[in-house]
Amino acid sequence: MKPGLARLLTRLYPRGWRERYGEEFVALLEDEAGGGLLAEVRAAVNVVWSALGERISPTPGGKMSRDPLSFGAIVRHPSAYVPIAMSVTALALLLGHIALFGTGPEVVINGRPDEGAVAHLWQLLMAAQLPVLAWFAIRWLPRAPRPTLGVLALQAGAVLAAMAPVFLLGL
Repeated sequence: MKPGLARLLTRLYPRGWRERYGEEFVALLEDEAGGGLLAEVRAAVNVVWSALGERISPTPGGKMSRDPLSFGAIVRHPSAYVPIAMSVTALALLLGHIALFGTGPEVVINGRPDEGAVAHLWQLLMAAQLPVLAWFAIRWLPRAPRPTLGVLALQAGAVLAAMAPVFLLGL
């Protein structure tokens, strides 16, 4: 890899990481030979991805283990990602139903209108994540307030994304 590109890619990493590993990493990137253009593009994409991961969840000091109270570590706990997964699932169900069947009238069963299975599943997914969200907030806010607020904001964004089609389309 060209020295200028190697130094530029290394600049994507946080300052502390660059101070610890920068010269060695630039030398590694420069020494990488062969493979052609495709190999260089793959290496560059890999470096960009790794630098993004290092910025989100940095490696503390010289240790290769992550801080257990960082955003990246907290978001990996089930109580953090399960509500996000539930909201994404609810959104996918809703959008899939709209794509297949549209936003037409309700189904009438035995003379009474019924919202349908998708609406019931959406309601269950949205309601079932509330206790998990509460557990997450109670458990993690006292331990690591700042990263926990970031995860709660991510969870709130997922909930709002799942609710937006219902509100905007009047479902």
